[in-house]
Amino acid sequence: MSDGDGPYLFDVGAVALAHAGTPVSDTALSYVRRAIAGEIEAVVPYPALFGAHIVLTNYYRFSNGEASELMRNFMDARRIHWHGGMSEGTVRAAFERAARMNVDGWDGYYAEVAAIEGAGTILTVDTDFEDVEGVGTEIVLTPEEQRQLAEFLGH
Repeated sequence: MSDGDGPYLFDVGAVALAHAGTPVSDTALSYVRRAIAGEIEAVVPYPALFGAHIVLTNYYRFSNGEASELMRNFMDARRIHWHGGMSEGTVRAAFERAARMNVDGWDGYYAEVAAIEGAGTILTVDTDFEDVEGVGTEIVLTPEEQRQLAEFLGH
């Protein structure tokens, strides 16, 4: 695990994986633990919690109650900076970023929030953020771990 430029913006995939308890969740979970302890600066957009809930229930087979409890408990982390802004201006800028980067709207949103919050690194499980100006990307899974996760999920 490297300490890239902080703060770290946690995207939906990193949040979900950290809470999923899979054989490859350890790296993502270690970032969450460090953020909760205040060892690293972390930014988590509130919408990422809804996305993580969907991922936990639809892909990791958690019940709605289990996923809701995990996300509510995570919200209690007071050392994490919770980003709640989803104004019209943020949404428009996110779609502009998505078009420029040729990624989906949610990835455009995370890139926009990273810029707003001054995040140096987006913590993620995918590779869509490689072209974000001024923001690094840290993919929490190695290619082998990505294969293991796909196998775990039955893909």
